[in-house]
Amino acid sequence: MFQSVRKKYEHTIYAGYIGYITQAIVNNFAPLLFLTFSKDYGLTLDKITLITTVNFFVQLCVDLLSAKVMDRIGYRKGIVCAHLFAALGLAGMAVLPDMTGDPYVGLMISIVLYAIGGGIIEVLISPIIESCPTEKKEAAMSLLHSFYCWGHVFVVLASTAFFQICGVGNWKILACVWALLPLFNMLYFALVPLYPVVEEHEALSLKGLFGQKIFWLFMVIMICAGASEQAMSQWASAFAEAGLKVSKTVGDLAGPCAFALLMGSSRALYAKFSDKLPLKLFMKISAILCIGCYVIAVFSGQAMIGLAGCAFCGFSVGIFWPGTFSIAAGRLRGGGTAMYALMALAGDVGCSSGPTVVGMVANAFGGNLKAGLCAAMVFPFIIWIGISLLGRTEK
Repeated sequence: MFQSVRKKYEHTIYAGYIGYITQAIVNNFAPLLFLTFSKDYGLTLDKITLITTVNFFVQLCVDLLSAKVMDRIGYRKGIVCAHLFAALGLAGMAVLPDMTGDPYVGLMISIVLYAIGGGIIEVLISPIIESCPTEKKEAAMSLLHSFYCWGHVFVVLASTAFFQICGVGNWKILACVWALLPLFNMLYFALVPLYPVVEEHEALSLKGLFGQKIFWLFMVIMICAGASEQAMSQWASAFAEAGLKVSKTVGDLAGPCAFALLMGSSRALYAKFSDKLPLKLFMKISAILCIGCYVIAVFSGQAMIGLAGCAFCGFSVGIFWPGTFSIAAGRLRGGGTAMYALMALAGDVGCSSGPTVVGMVANAFGGNLKAGLCAAMVFPFIIWIGISLLGRTEK
């Protein structure tokens, strides 16, 4: 059995899938406990908000550092350490708040630990899978990224079921259970075969990468990919409740949960039909569909139609992130770790700036979320322009 794990690249791909599920746990488990943290530890709203901010800020820093560090450390050591950090952070949530004098300090230490792991996973998993000797690279990349979406849905549903059966008060047990997954995958990645991402003589330096005009076009597309995705995802529940006048339960299920489910479906669907559907064409169609979904959500005037617009926006944005990675891997073959790290950084910048733009515009219009979501339509429009430019440069 161990010989099979060490020799077959399929095991590398399976480990990559689990890696993205780990990433989903890292980003989506703690938000389910925000009210519990507030009650158990007496945390104010600004302190709770800082948990998410620190998580993504640390991941951004890791993205930036990885461009120079990961090639020196090596991919195997890097990805093994990433899962160790993730496991320590998740288990630390259950242990450290009671061990430190201030529970909030213990929580923040845990957040930083698993954010380091999540940041490294985000940078390394894509090039690891891209380097595997698969025939359909674009399909493999799209299917890989769908596992983040399945992981997101699984974390929300499994955690909700656990809280219903065992009670929210036992959340520390669940934190330790979730920590077992990255521990297992750490051992798995220690065994699976890894392949060179870029041959040493082909690798571009950072200066060489920055000198490629097309690299900056990819960075713009990645920023807009993250912004298109998170502008709707982060505000879907609030928009459903405040703008469409539905209950919070319906808003959560028909908003973020349905969004993630359809985003994963989009990625899996493209993986299945990638040989029949050109990637750039699918991305351009998705950009138009994304704008249409925003229009439906904002202007429909009917709650159910508006919710459908929110949900299907998830389907429309699904291909943006993995598709951009795949095209960049083909056009910048010497990009290596630096390219993946900087593009992940750009995507994360978009993930944080997209919801911020929605919030700021909504606030400028007296708290009108519809105005904020209208402003977010610019992101898929820029993606459409960017993919069109890529097609022209290819010709």
